[in-house]
Amino acid sequence: MKAGAGAEVDAGAKANESQSRSYWSRGWRDLFPEESFQSWGAYRRAVAETPHRLNDRFQSRSSDAAELGSVRRRSENDMKRCLTWWDLTWFGFGSVIGAGIFVLTGQEAHDHAGPAIILSYIASGVSAMLSVFCYTEFAVEIPVAGGSFAYLRVELGDFAAFIAAANLILESIIGSAAVARAWTSYFTTLLNRPSNSLRIHTNLAHDFNLLDPIAVVILGITGTVAMVSTKKTSYFNWVASAVHVVVIVFVIIAGFAHAETRNLKPFFPFGVQGVFRAAAIVYFAYGGFDNIATMAEETKNPSRDIPLGLLGSMSIITVIYCLMALSLSMMQRYSDIDTNAAYSVAFRNVGMKWAQYIVALGALKGMTTVLLVGALGNARYMTHIARSHIIPPLFALVHPKTGTPIYATILITFCSACIAFFSSLEILASLLSISTLFIFMMMAIALLVRRYYVSGVSTKEEQVKLVGFLLLIVASSMGMSAYWGLRPHGWVGYVVTVPVWVLGTLGLELFVPQRRKAKVWGVPLVPWLPSLSIATNLFLMGSLGYESFIRFGICTGIMLVYYVFFGVHATYDVAHGEDGEIDKLVNGSEDKVAAGGEKA
Repeated sequence: MKAGAGAEVDAGAKANESQSRSYWSRGWRDLFPEESFQSWGAYRRAVAETPHRLNDRFQSRSSDAAELGSVRRRSENDMKRCLTWWDLTWFGFGSVIGAGIFVLTGQEAHDHAGPAIILSYIASGVSAMLSVFCYTEFAVEIPVAGGSFAYLRVELGDFAAFIAAANLILESIIGSAAVARAWTSYFTTLLNRPSNSLRIHTNLAHDFNLLDPIAVVILGITGTVAMVSTKKTSYFNWVASAVHVVVIVFVIIAGFAHAETRNLKPFFPFGVQGVFRAAAIVYFAYGGFDNIATMAEETKNPSRDIPLGLLGSMSIITVIYCLMALSLSMMQRYSDIDTNAAYSVAFRNVGMKWAQYIVALGALKGMTTVLLVGALGNARYMTHIARSHIIPPLFALVHPKTGTPIYATILITFCSACIAFFSSLEILASLLSISTLFIFMMMAIALLVRRYYVSGVSTKEEQVKLVGFLLLIVASSMGMSAYWGLRPHGWVGYVVTVPVWVLGTLGLELFVPQRRKAKVWGVPLVPWLPSLSIATNLFLMGSLGYESFIRFGICTGIMLVYYVFFGVHATYDVAHGEDGEIDKLVNGSEDKVAAGGEKA
């Protein structure tokens, strides 16, 4: 205890010293404060130890208390607890409903699903709700800004958390860029101009040849608002989202008023394979809900407010998406749907030319709130990732007056603006979907590990069984996905893969005891719902085109190179420094508590 108390005092003294400095008076030492980067000699020694350090990071895990305590203190100042379930519910609307429904619905109905686009939204909605359950349990028990990064760091370890961090950064940057590009398309519709008329045409490669300065401007504006105050951003989001809901109700009612059932034939013009291909793409429309989990650190009562905000908003949003998709499919034949501004053009074609301006205005408001809430949530992801030193800890700092992570917000906004300036929505959406699905799949695995494994309590035999059954679940899910991609009209492969998935899940339930129960709110029907989440996310990943996997592999490879030459050394230094010693003491205390609870 004396050693732990001394370390705590030293850490507190360092924190006070940091807080006495101006937020803006930071230098090179704040970007790379770790021992490995203090000289070329130190860096060469660190690189020589890379295999040892990789092994150390691969085996290390954080803890609930460490994430809530010593890791969070690295931001120097606390974020302000100012949000309620009401704020989170409206943040859910503002974060999710935007470019996905207004742009991707038309694009995927025209190219892949036809009128069956409603089934695509149902399939992706079910998968998203399974992931929402997992996020909610974690967010209630580990209410920190890191969201899935923090949860995976606790349950699957540092290396798995880095893989998540790489994809979270990719998702954050590309998601904001995609919505900003869509914002420009609907702005041109509002001005009654062609969709690409405000973009700069160049001779660059296809999908990169239309430069979008307006997307850069709107990203700059929303990023600036998000830096000022979380609560004031919430007020703005309330108003904008309320207007957006009114527009959505209008779209649904007016759409069904001009519905023609003949437009639903043929219902499956691209077959069932097209439905799941579209489902994997429109999953992007549900992706914003994880931003709500990152606001747990600023929520007044996480155990009550997060379940209400997350589950409530996502349930309503799923119904809204299905109704909007059906109204569009019945209003216009799938082959005539405009892929850039589907709803506006559809109303114009049924004689409601004036309605296109209402739709365009509503879509702009919706996409603006998506960007606004995205700037909040993505910056908080980056903040917690920086707290772990995977990226420079400068980006973990919270401003003492605003209570917001300004450096992290600037980083996300700048990177998103660079991508949005060059890249098309289509190439961004496919890459974003695979990244999102991958993270949600890892979250479901982490939930199962959390329930069935506690260090110091679970026996070696239980660990082996847990790993074996998880491998069966993941392998069978990958087998179903691969068979679907290779033989979309076959059935023999499912005779093997589905029973194996059932066997893995049933084995987990019967032969491995749950070593941890949810403290306040827990996922029901464990292990079946998390296992189903793994299967659906992998299945939807398999429905994406091979180009998405190539881009995903290239991006992940680049980030792994970054990890080997920077991330592993920074996190190793921190883990074996003062904070690391404190974390080890905390982890040991947690294990004793868990063991005591189990014996009791």
